[in-house]
Amino acid sequence: MALLQPTSLVFTVERQEPELIVPAKPAPHECKLLSDTDDQVGHRFQIRGLHIYRKNASMQGKDPVRVIRETVAETLVFYYPFAGRLKEGPNRKLIVDCSGKGVLFIEGDADVTLEDFGDSLHPPFPCFKELLYELPASTDLPNSPLLQIQVTRFKCGGFIFAHRFNHTMSDAVGLIQFMSTMGEMARGAVAPSIPPVWERHLLNARDSPLVKCAHLEYDHDKAATGTIMPTDNLVHRSFFFGPTQISALKRSIPDNLRCSTFDILTACIGRCRTKALDLGPDEDVRFICIVN
Repeated sequence: MALLQPTSLVFTVERQEPELIVPAKPAPHECKLLSDTDDQVGHRFQIRGLHIYRKNASMQGKDPVRVIRETVAETLVFYYPFAGRLKEGPNRKLIVDCSGKGVLFIEGDADVTLEDFGDSLHPPFPCFKELLYELPASTDLPNSPLLQIQVTRFKCGGFIFAHRFNHTMSDAVGLIQFMSTMGEMARGAVAPSIPPVWERHLLNARDSPLVKCAHLEYDHDKAATGTIMPTDNLVHRSFFFGPTQISALKRSIPDNLRCSTFDILTACIGRCRTKALDLGPDEDVRFICIVN
């Protein structure tokens, strides 16, 4: 298990003016409904991430900013809802207005190399503000771009692709499918090998809703007086479990039991958290894992 410390590196990114990238060809102008699952309050936020690409000799002479700018436009022909905007209907129901206004794109150049970061190119990444510019209006979910991209070149020839997208529109798997299509377009494809499908109605609740199972994990604990984890002095660190650590954890369980990597990591983290908080033996706790 490796514990990675944040970097103290100070650097500057020179950004160009933000621009809007629209689909390379005319796309349908229509409104699309989100499902009841997508539309819930807990999904109304933006997810950010970054992808790091070191210098590749085979890409000599190719500008990543130009290539990505062009392939985003080509990909939006098939993923045109991403170029639209959210708006609220009756009862705060979200609707995607496929207006073709475009996704936000920013070009940047850093005055350091990727090697200058050492071993700190892992979450929690300490320099998001430099690598993903935040426009004041981009934090308002309705009427703001559904996808924002910043491509930052580094002196070594590598670059970082940073993004922020609206979670009501997509999850991480959906965005990876979008990026995979970008890669196919960059290699000369005229259409994605896996075409996107909009069938959000499959995730709508029954009319009227029918609850068949009691989900106690979502019950409100009236006896709770506040959070059991203090939030004023939290420290973010990354812990990486490799094959050696996973094997060691699995050897700690009885021979007659079998468990997946997800099972053993979830149990390990849950036990460590409970022990660290020094909870009482009769304390009820909830453990939530974000999975696809």
